[in-house]
Amino acid sequence: MYLKHAFRLFLTIFFLSFLSLSSSADSQTETTIGVDPQLGTLVSTQWLSEHLDDPDLVVLDCSVQVVQDENGGMRSVSARSIYENGHIPGAGFADLTGALSDSESPYEFALPTPEEFSAVMGALGVGDDSRVVLYDSYGSGWAARVWWMLRWIGFDRAAILDGGLGAWTAEERPLSTEAADHPVRKLTPSVRPGLIADRDEVFESISNDSIHLIDAMPESHYRGDMVLYQWPGHIPGATNTPAFSLLDEAGRYLPGDELAKLFHGEHDMRTITYCGGGISASSDAFILTRLGYEDVAVYISSLQEWTTDIDNPMEVDTP
Repeated sequence: MYLKHAFRLFLTIFFLSFLSLSSSADSQTETTIGVDPQLGTLVSTQWLSEHLDDPDLVVLDCSVQVVQDENGGMRSVSARSIYENGHIPGAGFADLTGALSDSESPYEFALPTPEEFSAVMGALGVGDDSRVVLYDSYGSGWAARVWWMLRWIGFDRAAILDGGLGAWTAEERPLSTEAADHPVRKLTPSVRPGLIADRDEVFESISNDSIHLIDAMPESHYRGDMVLYQWPGHIPGATNTPAFSLLDEAGRYLPGDELAKLFHGEHDMRTITYCGGGISASSDAFILTRLGYEDVAVYISSLQEWTTDIDNPMEVDTP
């Protein structure tokens, strides 16, 4: 229970940071191989507004809500009710608290099988020839997670809406309460296992200089000033690029040249991102991929799993 509470507390801190914090989608370098040349991997509200009626375009709201429970703790719940109260016209709802996670896992937001994930996305109207735009209400971390899962099963025709729902509503663009009406399509998985890292590979990175580990948690957690799990600090050898540092005050991603300064390491080096449960780590991984890093993976279970085993070391920064 403590682990669950800690993870939810982190989500609250992380995403509340986003609410107070976006740059033009065109200001970043697009280097992702295999993406749709017209869609890219990051689109502006203007682009989406102009393409909402494209017959091959599927828009998905990926939001998750973090709420306070009756005991004063925090928990993550489906944001479907918020979606139903108003969403981008034509958008469906991708539920990371439900069918897009493995409900049998002890960890939140655990990966379903590729076949399960593909079937759920197909039911949302995503097929092999679709183009997809993903957005959320909390700093694009949830959207980035679904974007990474799509890449994991071999689908590259997806982009994130820069600034998410906040940017859309700030410009007073229309919302809808009508449910999405997409026909069920077939999405064929062609899995890229290298995009997902497990505990053993992360453990190996501690003594392997050819693997670069990036902690996407807030700096205070990385240093060990705050404790959200069994032990403070970070996995030994990890550098720190907090996911919220990727955004400007409006919630859009920073320009590419500014983002490039936040990451270090060779572009062809194996790079693994982690956080609490693979959400903010996916945002780091999204930007790394856009910047041209060639071998990026997300440790999906992240500190939820890592801190359950005393044999997995953690370290803190000393003054």
